[in-house]
Amino acid sequence: MIKKLRRKFIAITTVLLTLILVVILIFIYHSTRRGLEENAWDRLHAAADQLTINSRPGDELKGDARSCFLVRLLPGGELMAMGDAFYDLEDPDELMALLEKAAATNQEQGVLKDENLRFLRCDTVRRGKAYAFTDMKSEQLVLKRMHWTSLMILLAGVLIFFGVSAWLTRWTVRPVEQAWEQQRQFVADASHELKTPLTVILTNAELLHGEEYDAQSKERFASSILTMSRQMRGLVEELLDQARVDSTQAEHRKLDYSKLVEDAVLPFEPVYFEAGRELRCQIEPGVTAVGNPEHLRRVVEVLLDNGCKYSSVNGVVELKLCRHSRGSLLSVCSPGVTMTERECRDIFKRFYRMDQARTMNRSYGLGLSIAQGIVQQHRGKIWAQSQDGYNTFFVSLPQ
Repeated sequence: MIKKLRRKFIAITTVLLTLILVVILIFIYHSTRRGLEENAWDRLHAAADQLTINSRPGDELKGDARSCFLVRLLPGGELMAMGDAFYDLEDPDELMALLEKAAATNQEQGVLKDENLRFLRCDTVRRGKAYAFTDMKSEQLVLKRMHWTSLMILLAGVLIFFGVSAWLTRWTVRPVEQAWEQQRQFVADASHELKTPLTVILTNAELLHGEEYDAQSKERFASSILTMSRQMRGLVEELLDQARVDSTQAEHRKLDYSKLVEDAVLPFEPVYFEAGRELRCQIEPGVTAVGNPEHLRRVVEVLLDNGCKYSSVNGVVELKLCRHSRGSLLSVCSPGVTMTERECRDIFKRFYRMDQARTMNRSYGLGLSIAQGIVQQHRGKIWAQSQDGYNTFFVSLPQ
């Protein structure tokens, strides 16, 4: 699917850019052609303006008209030619033929394609016929060179566009590829996590129907089913929370972050006491944040729950909240097994558990992943550090 998406993106981008380049080249070509034609007509008009009754054969044309030549049929039937020295003006038959072809068109101005000449009838002469001519070979040469240059530019442009499109595709499709891979991994991990309790439930349900077991054994089977069912319910709830975080964008508003953290801490004080841990808090008053209060409260709860579950027995967990570089910084520090740098990164992945003891502790490896998703939606940053037997989680939010 991702490969097909890449190919489509490359094809669409290359075609669109090529079409744009073709339109630009066509516009430049026709603009240049029109400019050459207008310049040619201007030269012919300048030459016609220089033809007078007193003009003599062999006279030179001045200014822009120097690339033109004039042919006039005098009332007595004689021909007079003047102008461009690069054109043979000595052959009266050829000059008469040009006059006749130009006159046969019955146009004020036009083109003699066989001779590659443009012509303009000279209205300044009242008696006889007179036409100004200019050669089109230079125009055709310029347009021919421009034609081949445009083709080379088009070919080079297509190759460049293809390379750029391929690079942009890798850069653009990367988030989609990552999301697709995460979704596949999420489904695989969720199936694996649900498979174990389902297997236990099915096995114990089958054992309940066995006649060879006494009432005490069947009660143990039923208790195991109840335990696994509760574990499955907790996992499904975690999965639903993860899905809601990934798919919804909650309304954000300015709130008292200090008050929110204080309210989130209160329910955990007895939990820490029963677990044999101590919870210490340093909450700077008046710290504000912009976000969804329910989601931000969930982040605090996830960090406190992790601190309670995985800190050392009789350990002290410290929560701190303070202002920090145009925003706020929340940290939860707890004593425990030192994590490596890789574990500090991987611990935010879905279903990641450093050891199987977390499974027994009703940990599904989704809490920190959910917290990370919430923090990212709030344009914040969450990370972990571990040093000298203390693990600290940080949450930085913009104000």
